[in-house]
Amino acid sequence: MRLEGMRMRMLVRTMAQTALIGDIYFLFPLFLLALLFLLYKTFRSSPSKGSSLPPGPSPWPIIGNIPQMGRESHVSFTHLAQTYGPLISLRLGPRLLVVASSQATATEILKVHDSVLSGRFAPQSASDLKDNPERMTIAWAPECNDQWKSLRTLYRSELFSSKLLESQAFLREKKVMELISFLSIKEGEAVNIGEVMFATVFNILSNLFLSKDLVSFEDDGTDGGIKQLVKKIMVLASTPDLGDLFPIFKRLDIQRLNKRVKELFEKISARWENIIKERRERVDCSVSSQQDFLDVLINHGFTDDQINNMLHELFTAGTDTSGTTIEWAMAELMKNEEAMNKVRDELTKEMRGKFVQESDLPRLPYLHACVKETLRLHPPAPFLLPHRAIDSCTVMNYTIPKDSLIFVNAWAIGRDPVAWDDPLAFKPERFLESDVEFKGNHFQFIPFGAGRRICPGLSMAAKQIHFILASLIHSFDWSLPEDMHPANLDMNDKFGIMLRKKQPLILIPKARHSQ
Repeated sequence: MRLEGMRMRMLVRTMAQTALIGDIYFLFPLFLLALLFLLYKTFRSSPSKGSSLPPGPSPWPIIGNIPQMGRESHVSFTHLAQTYGPLISLRLGPRLLVVASSQATATEILKVHDSVLSGRFAPQSASDLKDNPERMTIAWAPECNDQWKSLRTLYRSELFSSKLLESQAFLREKKVMELISFLSIKEGEAVNIGEVMFATVFNILSNLFLSKDLVSFEDDGTDGGIKQLVKKIMVLASTPDLGDLFPIFKRLDIQRLNKRVKELFEKISARWENIIKERRERVDCSVSSQQDFLDVLINHGFTDDQINNMLHELFTAGTDTSGTTIEWAMAELMKNEEAMNKVRDELTKEMRGKFVQESDLPRLPYLHACVKETLRLHPPAPFLLPHRAIDSCTVMNYTIPKDSLIFVNAWAIGRDPVAWDDPLAFKPERFLESDVEFKGNHFQFIPFGAGRRICPGLSMAAKQIHFILASLIHSFDWSLPEDMHPANLDMNDKFGIMLRKKQPLILIPKARHSQ
């Protein structure tokens, strides 16, 4: 009888445990659903009572709107703006992203609320640069602080002033003549325009900074060449990082982006380490007749690490923007024969010598119009560089919370039918009777940004782009490879921090003048 009672109690206990396990298995999905619902509500909730975020698509729990970004985010965000309006908000994991896609919203962010929204969000792959007090940066400075202002003043006075740009003309002319000589040797052969533009612009800058060529036209296509190293850095900087989206992963570097960027920086820095060392060994570089930008930096007391950081930033920003724009301009002109003929006729009429000189550029309005039209359709940085809200503010009756990430979709604004007639067509004539410029005063046309964060090297970039493009067109007749027709030229872009051609532009030069 006692044994039977023990068996009964064990049976009851087993049934209870089984029921408890069953309850757990039953309740766990409910618990998970409740957790996801709470997270969803958190993501969708307003930052404070009485405030509202800009409209946008509903985010998924945890991951937010990441699936809706797509591989071509500038295009995806443009389509979302057509549905939700020119100022939208999305969730990238727990981080809030606000995207402006019209002239009016760009004006609000880059002019009306510029002081509050001029912070910078640096990608996690550059976290060591962002957090290092030794880092001297204009592009990634978290705020427009005293250090940022001091460095920008130094660049303006010692590198980008009108007087200095004018004195540097002989150097640009020398490097462009080297480009023409190289292309003359390649007459009748296929040339990768992007590659030779990179080499030309990079060497213009390296001579301004270091008085030395650092790349060649012939052999920089290898994996160890600076061209490939810079391209890899730009790819890594464009790669979404879990540490940016989810703070819990910030220090883990799961994708090894930080490590890989550091390795690439070290390889590039090796190209000029000896130059810096030799320059420092001079008794007094302040009395040197050379006086390039490296001398200026040394005389101002910057450390080697600081100089390395500044050179990386200047080379990366200055080379890619100019080289990519020239490649796009040549592609558009090859596709639009009438525009190409107008540029060539203008050059023939206005030229005073056999080769283009910078002094010829003011007399070439149609060339300038072609460059503007290229920048409208193909801004070098489709989202400029990401802004950050230093504090909460209200924009067009919507709340932008503190530390929100902010994109200004310059690509969408340049193609907005509200601001532009026939916006997808390449029509340089639209700029001939227009006072619209890219200097940050016309917010329907902001390829170099506007406000405090406008590109400090805008004037230098403009001179390089116009001068090199004019020289290419005046010195050579260009044709596509035999199996290609201009109408079929691939004009798709490859999304990243810089908007490159998806398919490199391959052209065949034929000299128009004896060298």
